[in-house]
Order: sequence, then C-alpha cells, then structure tokens
Amino acid sequence: MDLRQMEYLVALADEQQFTRAAAVAGVSQSGLSAAIRSLEDELGTPLFHRTTRRVEPTEAGLALLPHARTMLSQAAAARDAVQRATQELSGSLRIGAEQCLGFVDVNALLERVRRRYPLVDIEFTQAGSRDLVAAVRAGDVDLAFVAGDDLGPRVVHHELGRRPMVLLAPPQHPLAARDVVEWGDLRGEDFVDFQQSWAVRAVGDEAAAAAGVTRQVRCAVNDVHTLLDLVQRGLGIALVPQHVASKPQAAGLAVRPLASPAPQWVVSAITGDASAASAALVLELLDADLALTA
Repeated sequence: MDLRQMEYLVALADEQQFTRAAAVAGVSQSGLSAAIRSLEDELGTPLFHRTTRRVEPTEAGLALLPHARTMLSQAAAARDAVQRATQELSGSLRIGAEQCLGFVDVNALLERVRRRYPLVDIEFTQAGSRDLVAAVRAGDVDLAFVAGDDLGPRVVHHELGRRPMVLLAPPQHPLAARDVVEWGDLRGEDFVDFQQSWAVRAVGDEAAAAAGVTRQVRCAVNDVHTLLDLVQRGLGIALVPQHVASKPQAAGLAVRPLASPAPQWVVSAITGDASAASAALVLELLDADLALTA
C-alpha cells in the first residue's frame, strides 16, 4: 500500500463514481481504476461494489478507509514538520473563497497553512466569485479561490480543474425523464439559483443566453443546501456543478446532462499583481498536494 493508492481510495469512497474521483484526484480514470485493482489484488479482497450508476465501499473498504485517511494526514503532517524546520514565515495572509467550489478543500488548506506557518496571521472570508475578484484587484484579498472563465485583467490565475455543469430537477418533473436536456427545453421553466455575485449564476446565465434562452430565476439564494432543498420541494430546477449534484442533500433529485455546448465549471486560485509573498507559498503548498495525487 502506498500514499497514492490511499489518496485514490479516499477520493473514490467520497465521490462514489470513477469519473468524478479521477477528476478530484487529478489522474486519468484508467489510472485510478488500475491503482484500486492493484490494491484489491494486494489485499486479496474487493474494496468497492461496482454498478453502472454508483461505486460503494465494501465492508473491507469501509474498514480500510479510516486508516487511509490517517496515512494521508500523517504524511501531510510530516511534510509540514520538515517545512517548519526549514522556513518560518510571518506576516498576514488574506484568503477568500466562494462556497462549495469543488476541486479544492479550502477548509483543509487553511488548516494546513495554519499548522505549517504558525506565525502567519490568517484572515478568511467567504463571498461570491465576482466580489472576490474585485477584492483581489483592489488589494483587499491576497489569494482567492473562485469559479468562472472570465476573470478579467489584473489578476494572476492558477486553474485547479474544470468539468461540465448539469441540470437538477425534482424526480416528478418532465425533464427528469430526458436522457439529455436540450437548451430549448428550458424555456418557460422556473429556476432556483444563486445571487448575482456567485460564479455559478453567471455561468448559467451566459450559457443560456448563448443558446437564446432567457431564464426565469424565481428563487435566488446564498447557500447550496437551501438551493437543493428548494429544488426538492418543487420550486424550480437548477444548473449546478457536478459535485453539488453529488451531495447527500441532492439524493432523489434527477441529475441530467445538458446538450452541447454544456457550460463548464472552472475553478481557479487567483492573486493580484502585487500579492503577499505568503500567497505564493500557499500556492506552492497547493501544488505539492495536487502533485501527490498525480
């Protein structure tokens, strides 16, 4: 067993689907599948039940999972200890992030930054991507995790990943019966969406407009779980990133792909032209974590 296999095991257990797990782990689907099979061969038992719709841990997989998380945590702590012994960074670091971005666990990253650089004064704010981009440009935030393709001038961006967005609908909705939802099918539908400052709202609006569709957003929210609850209650349909559709709160909702061109959910880390030196070190830390899964 090695750290790479443990990383893939955790990703697959969390995502319950090979394609999404491979995207989270930053590896090809075939590479992830081969690593899991090799681990199962080494242990002499299946670690996952595989169906056409979902992948779930077996009893053996569930028994191994907490040990895998511990191994990854200990490896991260070991790297942090070495870093602390060779470099002491001080000063302030202002970080911002939009809620529930996918591709990066911001809370875990903040924990690692605090552990690795205990002398750094961290300030964290959660806001919509549009507001965060403006804050980075103004010099009010050193590093932000945002979504969207069009980030404009005076920011340096570091793309973390991208994947197509999908449609969420109540199971009784007519669109739930479609294999693929055409853009024309969305005319006249009521939508649940986020406030204008959220990147997901802009991505959905721009894609619909490009397809000649005007969306009717009847409920605008500032919380992912509220959006899912409103869709569950039949208040409208929603365009969301795939990882949002995979949340436990979305269980029972119909998840349908959108006809090409499907809007892309793109997540990036951004800094200003004259960002704090600590922001660059956090990006190096993030790169190291991503490299571990490559």
